[in-house]
Amino acid sequence: MSFIDKDLLSIQEARILMESAREARESMLTFPQEKLDHIVGVLAMAAKEMAEELAVMSAEETGYGRWQDKFVKNTFICETLPKQLDPMTCVGILNEDHVLKTMDIGVPVGVIAALTPAVSPVSTAIYNVLIAVKSGNPIVIAPHDRAKKVTGRLLNRLQEAGKSCGLPEGAIGYLKTVTTAGAMELIHHPAAAMVINTGVPELCKKAAESGKPYIYGGTGNGPVFIERSADVRQAVADIIASRTFDYGIVSAAEQYVVVDSVIAADVKAEMVRNHAYFMNSEEEKMLIDLLWLESGKADTEIMGRPADWLARRAGFEVPDSTTVLVSEQKYISERNPFAKELLCPVLAYYIEHDWMHACEKCMSLLVNESHGHTLVIHSRDEEVIRQFACKKPVGRVLVNTPATLGSMGATTNLFPAMTLGSITSGAGMTADNVSPMNFIYVRKVGYGVRKAEEFLKLTNRADKGYVAVPEGKNGAEDAKALLKQILEALSKELDEK
Repeated sequence: MSFIDKDLLSIQEARILMESAREARESMLTFPQEKLDHIVGVLAMAAKEMAEELAVMSAEETGYGRWQDKFVKNTFICETLPKQLDPMTCVGILNEDHVLKTMDIGVPVGVIAALTPAVSPVSTAIYNVLIAVKSGNPIVIAPHDRAKKVTGRLLNRLQEAGKSCGLPEGAIGYLKTVTTAGAMELIHHPAAAMVINTGVPELCKKAAESGKPYIYGGTGNGPVFIERSADVRQAVADIIASRTFDYGIVSAAEQYVVVDSVIAADVKAEMVRNHAYFMNSEEEKMLIDLLWLESGKADTEIMGRPADWLARRAGFEVPDSTTVLVSEQKYISERNPFAKELLCPVLAYYIEHDWMHACEKCMSLLVNESHGHTLVIHSRDEEVIRQFACKKPVGRVLVNTPATLGSMGATTNLFPAMTLGSITSGAGMTADNVSPMNFIYVRKVGYGVRKAEEFLKLTNRADKGYVAVPEGKNGAEDAKALLKQILEALSKELDEK
């Protein structure tokens, strides 16, 4: 039996894909927005027809989450995203000012190299393809090894659908031989104009070092503050719904609940009514032993599992109806496993005396592990909400809504997205809900509105055609003074007109 070097095979495959994508780009540059919009609609419809099948396949292949919730995400992207995209203009004339005589032209950046995760492989891949095509860019995807079958199934169908409506071959590509070496070849290939990494933190540093514009959907699981004026019942219901959605696998989900001490008893009682299980110290230790390996890293085999499964696996019993496991905490430290990202229905619970102390706690939690991804506040006090929104080092602040659904634009009017930028991880060029506008650059056009001699005559040197720089000891100072006079005179002339 001959030996096959998968890395070399993957690298060669990546090179072929990128060259093919480069050729596709030349064709796509001729496509008007109307044609790109038609293709997006065809692709979205093809993906929607497979949404349930791919949700089941995704849960089975990866072992993460609930297929029913993955079906919700898949359908959301197939239905809501196209509606949001339809009126947008990404290529061609974006803005034209007839008074100032300027124009903005949208230009595709080029081939997109994308890394997709195991936790939401289908919805992320659909979303990446739709916003790439909308903005006139080819895309080549490196699937996560744990989700390569389901991602391949989806992308094969999208390639067929794209071909049927005029999308050039190579405009949608993906690695079939999935290796880190192949993914790195995609990223570093000269044809790659931009890199987008959604939820693949192990490749964050390497991707950032590519020298390409880099978008990173970073580590999430941030804090939620329940302030004393909040609707406690609704706040708790939102948090439980968000943290249990897809068994906590979504990065934007709440992980740290920070509660105003005045309402702490009510919040805890309401959480218990919503089947939250508050662990004792012995149970916490058992869960820590399950969650964390000897290396200090999280065990990926327990991600996206239900709360009762986690408890039984750890060695203690909880009711079958348990929604989340809760650990009451006081401090934050690097040695505290509950202060690290946990992609499962586990919550850390903190009590603070007032909103100002809660503000400090949320700040600490944001820079500790969640990398400035998302913060949630439940409150009816608009001043407190504004203080949180203005002061926190975070990419998005959600108000009175579940983090999982609000961050992706399902329960808010944020752009519907599966890649959510974060700001304090030191990687990535945006904190946006990533849209096709992140995949273009804007070419500026300016018509001449003044003649050169109109400007030069203000210097009384129009006959020479240039502005002379004074010589001598004080030449630089005199030149600055002269330039100031010129600009002041020009400004006065424009005001008079």
